[in-house]
Amino acid sequence: MSAQAAEISPQEYKTDEHPIWCPGCGDFGVLASLYQSLAALKIHSKDLVVVSGIGCSGRTPGFVKSYGFHVVHGRVLPVSLGVKLANPKLTVIGVGGDGDGFAIGGGHIAHAVRRNFDVAYLVMDNATYGLTKGQYSPTAPKGFMAGSTPYGNIEKPINPLAMLIGYGATFVARGYSGKPRELADLITRAIEHKGFAFMDIISPCITFYNTYKVIPPQLAEVPKDHDATSRTRAFELALREDKVYLGVFYQTQEPTFEEGVAQVIKAAQASAPPRLDEIFAEFA
Repeated sequence: MSAQAAEISPQEYKTDEHPIWCPGCGDFGVLASLYQSLAALKIHSKDLVVVSGIGCSGRTPGFVKSYGFHVVHGRVLPVSLGVKLANPKLTVIGVGGDGDGFAIGGGHIAHAVRRNFDVAYLVMDNATYGLTKGQYSPTAPKGFMAGSTPYGNIEKPINPLAMLIGYGATFVARGYSGKPRELADLITRAIEHKGFAFMDIISPCITFYNTYKVIPPQLAEVPKDHDATSRTRAFELALREDKVYLGVFYQTQEPTFEEGVAQVIKAAQASAPPRLDEIFAEFA
């Protein structure tokens, strides 16, 4: 990531566009934490790209003073990879919702993980499609009643943390929009991580699925004795249902996709390309 020595105020990342989310939306807390994190890391706006998908969270690039890319539904990760490959010096942050990321965009997650490109992917998870009137999403619990499920959701919700750990992501964490200070610290750690960093951020929808009173009593910090370097322990913690744990579940270090591409380019440049007459001779 790129940084400068001078101090940067979180206010400097605000644009002239005012967020139009519903008053009380959890995404306000996520945005405020993102400002704090960017300022703490002293990332210059010219070195930052925010890529978003479709949904309420998709408006985020308009509220962050940086380069922004609002992509079509579910394509946050492939576009983020393209940006990072085009200029590896940029800090690239992908943002999206649970519907955008785990439904139509779900097929891209496995490949983002196995490539391990250096991008922080922040999913604002409210378990509903808030932009399109509150239908149930892949993370909605059984029994969830909405316009699309008037008799209750009958599908089992996915577990984003277990899924990402199972795929082999090198950084997996969960935060809560109602704890902005702790969330800012987690986002900072995700951005600092060299490789694909995933964060599931609980961000309640005040209009269609208000969990502000339900969520807080369930919250707990990741146990202090948790070994975040153990994939097995991380998976076990992700599957626990006694509490909703916040913090880093898993972190390890592996070569990034950009490093691999650079090695391939270097090897290709060092080898002499075949002459045209040699290529044609093969087909003579």
